[in-house]
Amino acid sequence: MRWSVGLEAQGDRLVTHDEIVELADAVAPHGGIASGIGTDRYGAQIIVDASSHDEAVERGTATFRAAAATAGLPEFPIVRAEAVSEADDDLAWEA
Repeated sequence: MRWSVGLEAQGDRLVTHDEIVELADAVAPHGGIASGIGTDRYGAQIIVDASSHDEAVERGTATFRAAAATAGLPEFPIVRAEAVSEADDDLAWEA
């Protein structure tokens, strides 16, 4: 099942425009977008395949960490991690 996983990491310095552009490039192959220009946080929304919520968060976190490292971002602590399955998202649209 496909999951949309949102993650944010927060640290002790502001994140630059160029760093977020690099993060966006790194998450793009995963259907991702990035955020955080000019804040002390950086984040991404990515798509992963997983059989459960916990597995989706785990895979999303690994992908996020790898993308952040590729972008040259520091490994700030993750302060938000959430996942929504395609099935859950479809139900929300029906309500």
